[in-house]
Amino acid sequence: MGRGRDKIFVLVLLLILGCDKQSKEPVAKQSNQPVSKQTLHQDWQFKNSKDSIWHPASFPGTVHTDLYENKLIPHPFEKDNELQLQWISETDWEYQTRFSVDETTLEMKHHLLNFEGLDTYATVYLNDSLILETNNAFRHWKVDVKQLLQSENHLKIVFEPTHIFEEAEKEKLSYELPEGPRIFSRKAQFQYGWDWAPKFNTSGIWRDVYIESWDIAKFEDIYIKQVSLTDALAQLEAEIGLNITEETEFVVEVLVSDRLLVSEKLQLTKGEQLVKIPFDITNPKRWWPHNLGEPHLYEMEVRLKHKNVLVDAFKLKKGLRTIEHITKKDAEGESFYFKVNGKPVFMKGANYIPQNSFQSEVTEQHYEQLLNDAVAANMNMLRVWGGGIYENAVFYQKCDEKGILIWQDFMFACAMYPGDEDFLNNVQQEAIDNVKRLRNYSSIALWCGNNESSEGWHRWGWQDGRSESEKEEIWGNYLKVFDSILPNTVSRLTDVAYWETSPKFGRGDERYKSEGDAHDWWIWHDGHPFEDLEKNVPRFMSEFGFQGFPSYEIIRFINNRDSLDIDSPAFKTHQKHRVGFETIREYMERDFPVPDNAADYVYVSQLLQAYGIGKGMEAHRRARPYTMGSLYWQLNDCWPVVSWSGIDFLGNWKALHYQARRSFENLLITSEVVNDTLQVYIVNDHLKEYQDSLKVEVLDFNGFKLQEYSKSVRVTPNSSAVYMQIPVKGYDIVANRMVFVATFQEKQSLFYLLQPKELALENGEIMQSLKEVADGFEIEITSKVLQKNVFLYTDQQGHFSDNFFDLLPGEHKKVLFKTNKKQNPKILLKTLNDFIPIENDF
Repeated sequence: MGRGRDKIFVLVLLLILGCDKQSKEPVAKQSNQPVSKQTLHQDWQFKNSKDSIWHPASFPGTVHTDLYENKLIPHPFEKDNELQLQWISETDWEYQTRFSVDETTLEMKHHLLNFEGLDTYATVYLNDSLILETNNAFRHWKVDVKQLLQSENHLKIVFEPTHIFEEAEKEKLSYELPEGPRIFSRKAQFQYGWDWAPKFNTSGIWRDVYIESWDIAKFEDIYIKQVSLTDALAQLEAEIGLNITEETEFVVEVLVSDRLLVSEKLQLTKGEQLVKIPFDITNPKRWWPHNLGEPHLYEMEVRLKHKNVLVDAFKLKKGLRTIEHITKKDAEGESFYFKVNGKPVFMKGANYIPQNSFQSEVTEQHYEQLLNDAVAANMNMLRVWGGGIYENAVFYQKCDEKGILIWQDFMFACAMYPGDEDFLNNVQQEAIDNVKRLRNYSSIALWCGNNESSEGWHRWGWQDGRSESEKEEIWGNYLKVFDSILPNTVSRLTDVAYWETSPKFGRGDERYKSEGDAHDWWIWHDGHPFEDLEKNVPRFMSEFGFQGFPSYEIIRFINNRDSLDIDSPAFKTHQKHRVGFETIREYMERDFPVPDNAADYVYVSQLLQAYGIGKGMEAHRRARPYTMGSLYWQLNDCWPVVSWSGIDFLGNWKALHYQARRSFENLLITSEVVNDTLQVYIVNDHLKEYQDSLKVEVLDFNGFKLQEYSKSVRVTPNSSAVYMQIPVKGYDIVANRMVFVATFQEKQSLFYLLQPKELALENGEIMQSLKEVADGFEIEITSKVLQKNVFLYTDQQGHFSDNFFDLLPGEHKKVLFKTNKKQNPKILLKTLNDFIPIENDF
């Protein structure tokens, strides 16, 4: 079966198993036992290497979480406990477990002990024999334990502090590399502290540990390669890495949706081999980002049989799509965008960081909820940032299922790295392990070498005071990794595009607006006004952001008490930017009233964050096709903190995430004032056109209609254009008391001519009613006057379907409060009207 014009290619890569062919061996009894996988998840213990008492340990786990679960330390995230727990990273820690192997398994010919994640410098002993020393948390380590495995076994792992190895490596250099000792250790860089992350340089067994046992053959790796794709035919190829321990005949089968497509007999010789088996799918369904279509996945399975007995099997879900990364010179500079299935796609989303400082605490439900939240906010791309981790398989599986594209950084960020042979070899294997592990996922759209390392070298003063030879050596080592090892690995092992560094140019280089991707930190770091985001639009914005306070729930958690205290020493340790509080206040004074109590200040800080970043999102979308992406910093948090996130550590949506949902809608009405004219855009990310009436009403804050404009328009697919222009000079006298309300295709957009603090908002009662429904409670609110930025909140656990919204005069707004609790929640609310003085001067 399969394509008759193609042949099966068998490539012998390496013949290293067993003895030389000329050596004489006793004839072993042939076995057809299938590959056995025994996980080693149970009965782990840990201790300080200087202690004698062992304590129960979780699997997977970290030393910090194990200490907390045994009540040996306070919660690392509460108060200022971070500062008191730094000794943990300076200590040697030991882990151990005992396990049995049944007789049938023990009699199998081969046994491989696998460690998918040891963080980081670990020495491993099996039955008191040294079997492994590790130096990379991102690598998959494998050890042949055939000679050591017994029916009863003792496995011990000793973790040493990173600083021991980092100091030794630093001594080898005659110069200092930016940024600090973390550059020498291949582990999550954010664990050393960031301007949103605590310093918890942890250690432990953070991914799976298991024994593979087999007799005659096993799969080493399987890659389902998409050769070509049309609406009529998908041509695929299963690239199958095999470990064959004796020459014999095998059958390889390929199934799609439980239907056998290929069954091939192969005479395979002893050794590691690569088998390529082509197969077709007729009339294929394509995988699409969720905002453009169905992210269809095919269930596929590859089976290996010997004498009609199943020896090994591999299952996966695969989406069929084409993804092109387009960088092409044009009149403005150089484009940067993605085509999916031949269609240019505007990327809407955020930067993703690890969901917890201690990865073992992240459950499947955490992934499910956060990615559902991304979809709910109309995001079609997340950037996995380079200072974190290559994520767990479940993350990419769910992105495939939910139709979220992934920009995947390699794990290098904001630093220059060594270039010695040992380091480069370590990086090479890290890249191979992770590209192979992730290459079957349909959601991965781009591999990127690093975050801001090139920008740092060229713009942050890292070259100052260095000799020319020193600069040449450091930059040469950069190129070895990011211009050679990583791109070559990506191109050799997958068909996904590679991008050297993000951003292409730093914001100090004028080309950042016309070529490649951009990080715009003029906002926040340089204090520029939010309006600059509307003036300086790049080809693809891969980072921009602003901080907002977290939820009341987070603040109470940090302080470990019910009161909202944002001035406590404990809370201040959860602001990691050196002038973070001052920067928030500076921007707030420009655009918003500044409340004098904690609860109100937290509320307005979130409005400020959403207001500024919302300007950027919509400016980027108006600028398509010049601009083709808007990924803000950042989606989530790794601990309770004041940060740039739209969703706080406990999963609460801040005002920013609600704003993202509005600003990222596929069909968006968005406006700006240019030369005293209101330009009303309609942005259409759909692949179909719309024809309808565009209506703009000018209302005062009591609902009186000052003017109305209407126009029949046809909106083309995949486009952004101005569809109405309204002179605004005549509205100057009432600019602080009016709003433009634009509607098209049941979409609505509100536009104010002035900053929020300059609006003369009215006092007015808000009426609300509560009704129990299937998923929780439906809240209906209305008011006779415009209510700006209505914030609903309650102490009860749950989620509001909408929040921080503007309520038009006389509008009846329904909001679902989704909760598992059946008792009526006490719904409280705030609006910006409460903080702005009213001037009755007209």
